[in-house]
This record gives sequence, C-alpha cells and structure tokens, in this order.
Amino acid sequence: MLELSQIRANLDEATTEASCLAVCRAAAKRLLGLPEADIARIELHRKSVDARKKHDVHFVLSARIGLDKHLNEQDVLSRIPAEQRKNLRIVDDDAPAFPASAAHVRAGATQPVVVGAGCAGLFAALTLAHAGLKPLLIERGDDAARRTETIERFMRTRTLDPESNIQFGLGGAGTFSDGKLNTGTKNPAHRLILQTMVEAGAPREILWDAKPHVGSDILPAVVTHIVDEIRAHGGEVRFRCRMIDIERAADGSPRALSVEQGGKTERIATSQVILACGHSARDVFELLRRRGFALERKTFAMGVRIEHLQADIDRAQYGRAAGHPALGAAPYKLVAHLPNNRNLFTFCMCPGGEVVAAASEAGGVVVNGASLYARAGRNANAALLVNVNPADLPGTDPLAGIELQRACERRAFELGGGDYHAPAQLVGDFIARRASTTGGRIKPTYALGVTWTSLDETLPAHIIDTLRAGIPALGRRLRGYDNPEAVLTGVETRSSSPVTVVRDRACAAIGAPGLYPCGEGAGYAGGIMSAATDGIRCAEALISDLQTIS
Repeated sequence: MLELSQIRANLDEATTEASCLAVCRAAAKRLLGLPEADIARIELHRKSVDARKKHDVHFVLSARIGLDKHLNEQDVLSRIPAEQRKNLRIVDDDAPAFPASAAHVRAGATQPVVVGAGCAGLFAALTLAHAGLKPLLIERGDDAARRTETIERFMRTRTLDPESNIQFGLGGAGTFSDGKLNTGTKNPAHRLILQTMVEAGAPREILWDAKPHVGSDILPAVVTHIVDEIRAHGGEVRFRCRMIDIERAADGSPRALSVEQGGKTERIATSQVILACGHSARDVFELLRRRGFALERKTFAMGVRIEHLQADIDRAQYGRAAGHPALGAAPYKLVAHLPNNRNLFTFCMCPGGEVVAAASEAGGVVVNGASLYARAGRNANAALLVNVNPADLPGTDPLAGIELQRACERRAFELGGGDYHAPAQLVGDFIARRASTTGGRIKPTYALGVTWTSLDETLPAHIIDTLRAGIPALGRRLRGYDNPEAVLTGVETRSSSPVTVVRDRACAAIGAPGLYPCGEGAGYAGGIMSAATDGIRCAEALISDLQTIS
C-alpha cells in the first residue's frame, strides 16, 4: 500500500470524509500518473489544520492508496522522479487485531482478574477475552448509566458518592472528560484501539483526525459497548465490586483477592491479576504499601483550570478563518520554560467545554475539564500545570504525593466556603497578587459555583510562583492568553499519578510474578490512548506467561 502525505486542501473543499477523499484521489492520480481504474481503493489516513500563517489556514491530508493487483508498488514508485516522491512511501497494509485464542495454557490456570474498568482495564480485559481466557473485570464504581445518575445527583444535592463519580466507574476518569485520543507516542496498537472505539459507536473521524476526540456525551455508550464485547467473548464484568485485599503466596505472587460487593465480602482465588485501578484509587495504593509491594514516588503535576472565551481562542489560533464551520472550536497546547527552572504547561485542553467537579473524597474540591462531541460551549478551558518532583516532597514515604494532593483539595474546599464551591480568581488579580471579589465577562462554567478569592494558599509556593510568572509568558505565545478577565479555578490535582507501582520489563510487579501494574494509576500511562495501549501490553504479557509456565 502507498501512503501519500502533505496534500493541501482549502477549508471549503475538505469538509467531509468524501470531499477529503476526492482531494486525495485527485492528488494521487496527478502524482502517480495512473488512470482512475488503477487506484483500487483509497483511505483517508490523517487530517490536520495548518494555521501557522493566519492569512492562509488550510488542511493537510494524507491518504493510504491500494493499487490494482496487476501493478507493482515499487515499480510505480520508481517511475516518479525523486524530487516528486518525497511525500510518497510504501507502508505495511496489515490490519491490527487482538490476539487469537491462547494456545497451550498451563493446566490449572486460574481465571485472570482485571481490577479497574478505566481505559487500561477495559482494553486489558478485552484482549484477554479475545484470547479465550474469560477474564473477570471488577470495577468499584457503577456502569455508565448509573454512574451518570450519581454524578447528576451530586450536581443537584452536593452529596458525593465516593465509589461512583467523575473518577470512579465504567471508563474511568476519561469517560466524563473531552475524550481526547491524541498521544505523543507511536504504537501499532493505536489503530486497533481507534477501530475498536469506532465499532463501539465513536465518531468515524477519530481514525484520521490529527487531534481526535469523542466527547463525554458519546463515551458512556462507547465503553458500554466494549463491556458487551468482553461479555460476548466469555468475560465476566462486575460493577460496585471493590478490591479490599490481596493475598500473596510465598514467592510474592498473588494468591487471592478479597472484594466487597453489595455489603458482602468474597474471596476470589487467582494467580493472575492486572491492576488497572486508576490514579485516584488512593486506598489501593495504601493497600499495596501495607502488603509490601514495591512503590516509588514519581513526578506528577498540579495546578488550576483556566477559562477563556472560545471565540477569543479561535481568533488567536485561526485569524480571519475563525468561525469557519470546517474548523470548529480551536484547541491549543502551550508550555513556558521559566527562569526558576520550572515549566508551566497546558494539559487536557477542552475547546467549547466546561470545568467539572471531579472530587472522589468528601471534603475536597478537585476540578477537571470536559466537553461534548460538538464542543459548542462558550468557553475554552485547560489545565495549567506545574510538575511536583519527588525531591519537592518531604520524607521518604512513597505516598507523600497523595498526601500533598489531599491537603490541596481540602484547602480548596475550605476556601470555596464548603459545599463543593470551587475557589476562583481572575488572571489580572492573580498576577497583581490581590484577591478577586467578582468576575468579569468570562463566566465560570464550574456547575457547583465558585467563590471569588485568592488562590495563593491552595497550592505549594513553587506552583503559585510558576503560574504567576508563566501566564504572561504564555500570553506572548498565544495572543490574549493572559487576558486579565480569564478565570482560574482550583484545584487540578488529578492529572497524573504521584506513585509508580514498580514493574519489570515483562510488566510484572517487582517481587510479585503474576501481578501486572497497569495504566495511569500504576504510573505507566498519561491519557486514554496510552492507558489503553498499556492495557493491551499487560494482557499480552499475562497471556505469554500463561503459555510459557510449565
């Protein structure tokens, strides 16, 4: 198969998949010098926006081209002058797939258990199910429908369910967020993950969009369909089922899990566990420390959410093309390297989205960002984060980062005035070191309400100092980013795990063969795609171990 890249398309001629394919087909015919009949098939592979020149915003496309079977791709390529084929190459046409049924599984092997139904756990369980291993997937929170109900109840009554919320439940923290699927890594599993999500109901354009997203209105149905597929392949899925203990054999391997469901405790014998508990499962990390698993501190990040008018971001990014229906709401990704040797960076940017209440513990305020598929809200929001390094933490406790997160969340709750109001401050007031007393033209979207105050006491000094120095620097990179009326809402503490559950190159926990720490919570992923990829990787490691153990 041939891949043709760097195909230019104007905003009006590449609005749909069909119109993009028409542009790509015309470009392929011109370059290859072939008649229409010799191009057997063509697929849109990638679509991105080039907005480097604000007076010339356009799309850049790439396509995969299958030639008629009587043609040899190398011969066709060799007939094109070298200077004209720099954007044309031969690529592998193999379709990604889950593993076939595992062969030669050792006698007496126990049912593998996957703990956590976030992206890592879902794709781990799906991989095991396709391999015929009939996994048990347990999730402490609810399925998507009931989880939606508990979140809506929290919005109405401010009564937090610590087991089913923005953090816990089917799909994990990613379900009720923007559902961004872009990643900075490359892996053959990415295409398989995207195809699986499309088959489960995600929009088809995630297969080629350079910055794909699903939307928190579509994701609940997508993850529900994936659960249905796990069950269809013989897997078992239990909700409101929380792991409360791990028994270890003499060699450190897991021997059984204790779980709590419906007020009853059950012992599940198993020697194969994929631990995909998510970055907010603080009780699980405490359990692991108690049971002697190898834990280490890792760098994580904390900060605030910043909100601007989406129309202002659109103009800053797209110039006079802002508002074109083919472009939609503009995203951004920014970083500032500062003289204090710290970096301020944006994360989980939600175009046309809202700031959401993401607490999972009573008496703490946590914010995150979300947007629907249409991204049609009036505001843009993103996390503004600063790293917390292991050296920034006191003592030697591997869970010191969790305690820092918790302290910041409780302080935010207090400053908000209790009742899950979030503390907020205008950028102009924050830079000037004065508390805010009222908002401006940019209205906060945090649904439980904000309390205007100073954010200085919510986060460690090095984070506040870096935010104060970094926001003007980001304003020099994106016009208007340091708008004095932009809104800062605190605190964003759950962007990543502060703990690593140490594992070896075969994905098994150190000193615990048969237990596979997996995904964001264990410290091996940083988003939906990387978490799902790690889930597949850990499942493949488990399958390999079962096939090689005699």
